[in-house]
Amino acid sequence: MAIRIYTKTGDKGDTSLFGGKRLPKSHLRIETYGTVDELNSFIGVLRDSTESKPIRSMLKEIQDRLFTLGANLASDPEKPLATPDILDSDIEALENAIDEMTEQLPPLKNFILPGGHTTVSFCHVARCVCRRAERLAVALMQEEPVDEQIIRYLNRLSDYLFVLARQLSKDLGVEEVIWQPRKSGA
Repeated sequence: MAIRIYTKTGDKGDTSLFGGKRLPKSHLRIETYGTVDELNSFIGVLRDSTESKPIRSMLKEIQDRLFTLGANLASDPEKPLATPDILDSDIEALENAIDEMTEQLPPLKNFILPGGHTTVSFCHVARCVCRRAERLAVALMQEEPVDEQIIRYLNRLSDYLFVLARQLSKDLGVEEVIWQPRKSGA
């Protein structure tokens, strides 16, 4: 017999954390890990839109870490559960990738607008969703326990995605879209 995907337990607008505690689906904790799930989906779109095996590999690793992060956020903070952790080495991997890409890129002298190529735009969308996930995690941390590594990882991931967008522009041979502010009085 096939396992059913629907449980009907959320039909009244609440859901369970790992550990059994039920919360309304509008709760900040649910919104936070839901946004991490959305980010993971956008990382998948980005991964599927690039041919670079090293970038695809790194994005798969990031998706694994985001799943870990989501599991941590989806766990009842009042119960001691064995949840996977985000490690310093996960953050260092992002920092190392940022440093490697930055060495190959021209210095940043202007604000960059999303665009230039669909893959670059997907990267910027993922970056924006990452920033939202980070803001939500910070807000949640002000109300309930949240592992500080989650905040650090999301912060570094958004930096990685910005630099990756620049790297993708270079790799794809497209010019970065530079913000051109309107002159005063024009």
